[in-house]
Amino acid sequence: MKTWQVQEAKARFSELLRASAEEGPQIVSLHGKPTAVVVPIAQWQRLQQQPARSPKALLLAPEARGELPLPERGRLHRRAPSSLA
Repeated sequence: MKTWQVQEAKARFSELLRASAEEGPQIVSLHGKPTAVVVPIAQWQRLQQQPARSPKALLLAPEARGELPLPERGRLHRRAPSSLA
């Protein structure tokens, strides 16, 4: 996926569109920060046709929900219980 500066994207817009159609999504950045993505119309329509899922449906879905940061096991230090006497 290529990143285009906004000035370059404006100056070579037809090339940006062609690259999107042939190579896939193209990122447009403004002041060095990714700001927009130009995607082929078929991909956009496919994304728009997907029904919105509720938070409950997302949590119950069988597929992965992304990378979850898990703490390393065994690194906690436990205190000895205090005596109640």
